[in-house]
Amino acid sequence: MIREQVNLKQCIDAEAKQNLVEVFDRAAGRRARFRGWNRYYYDELMRIFRFIVPAGKRVLEVGCADGYVLRELKPSFGLGVDISPKMIQRARAGAADEANLRFEIADIESTTFTETFDYVLMSDLLGNLLDIQQALENVRSACHDETRLIVNYHSILWEPLLRLGARAGMKMPQRHQNWISPSDIGHFLNLADFEVVSRQMRLLFPKYIPGLSWLMNRLLARMPLLNKLCLAHVLVLRKRARPQPRHRSVTIVVPCRNEKGNIRQAVTRTPAFGTKQEFIYVDGHSTDGTVAEVQKVIKDFPDKDIKLCVQAGQGKGDAVRLGFAKASGEVLMILDADLTMPPEDLPKFYDALARGTGEFINGSRLVYPMEKQAMRFLNVLGNKFFSAALSALLGQSLKDTLCGTKVLLKADYERIVANRAFFGNFDPFGDFDLLFGASKLKLRIVEIPVCYRERAYGRTNISRFKHGWLLLKMTAFALRKFV
Repeated sequence: MIREQVNLKQCIDAEAKQNLVEVFDRAAGRRARFRGWNRYYYDELMRIFRFIVPAGKRVLEVGCADGYVLRELKPSFGLGVDISPKMIQRARAGAADEANLRFEIADIESTTFTETFDYVLMSDLLGNLLDIQQALENVRSACHDETRLIVNYHSILWEPLLRLGARAGMKMPQRHQNWISPSDIGHFLNLADFEVVSRQMRLLFPKYIPGLSWLMNRLLARMPLLNKLCLAHVLVLRKRARPQPRHRSVTIVVPCRNEKGNIRQAVTRTPAFGTKQEFIYVDGHSTDGTVAEVQKVIKDFPDKDIKLCVQAGQGKGDAVRLGFAKASGEVLMILDADLTMPPEDLPKFYDALARGTGEFINGSRLVYPMEKQAMRFLNVLGNKFFSAALSALLGQSLKDTLCGTKVLLKADYERIVANRAFFGNFDPFGDFDLLFGASKLKLRIVEIPVCYRERAYGRTNISRFKHGWLLLKMTAFALRKFV
């Protein structure tokens, strides 16, 4: 019924995953007490779930905790899975007399299913996941053509109050939390090939006060604009037909300057995908032995197609253009040599392009929580500003315009090159050059959220203020061109 997968990225996230397990194990004994303190919220949520899920159906609950919700839904057969052994222990104890219910310890990010269900429920779960896209991919294995996936998540507008409630001991503690917007959810669903059947926004006031609760939650919560303030968003989804991927050869361009300690890992940590892989390191006048390290890696991996170029110019944009010009692959990828974007995520970018989900695949570092030293606060603000500005200019929603990982077909890149004169060759980073060009060609831009890591070696080559001012000038230039 449950099949464990080998997930390379799980090795990287092992510590964070273990911390998450420990948080829920510690809270297992208090789960019923938390529910009692928030009885009205859970009663209203169950009212919604019972309306969607008729009794007597086959139901899978992912992130079942102590099994309360699954027991209340009265399925003909119910399977609950959770990452916390102590939660599952309590779920089994609570359903000891119910032969139609099973509870198993499983991590949905590395688990698939060998049978299907009529309904799959993921309630208050997305915020705790380290890889939402992979979880949704795995859930597909439990869905037949008529299965309905129910996803309930908290509105990002309630983040401050919910954090305060957790610190005060009035709700479940959560060490790791993704606060994701409806547009982020839309990106994940698109990538996993689910489509929305219905969307409800409920619980404007999640506490019980006679009369007032009814007025706010049954009447005002349904009003336009006011419903945006609701705590609970409930989506009912169905899986859509997934097109067969068109597999192609791949060139991974790795711009590097003083990245000796990361060179080997860029090759060893990149999974196999595509019909053929080519790595092109483009060195930007390194002084730490990066070139010698690349040459050693080429010698140590004779079975891999690895090349080295040394750029005559300067800057990442120049390095990317040189690497793309030398590329033989049908798909072009950029992997920054600092490896703050895990190479293990590259297959997601490839799959999105191969299946036709998007034509220009852009990484996004601003969805999942980052490691502490991955990006400084001013850099986060700058990234959000430029993303909002370019989204308005380009007419496509972008969360992170400056993530270094970008993927497109070589044929489309050649069209961008042919049109480069429209914007001029002025971008030293290459991000805006590619995004402007893709937008001008009306390519569909799709973002892949990634977990942004701290550097393990070297120092950043980015100057916040100098390069920020340059990016601002490029944005102003684009305003004149696009409007």
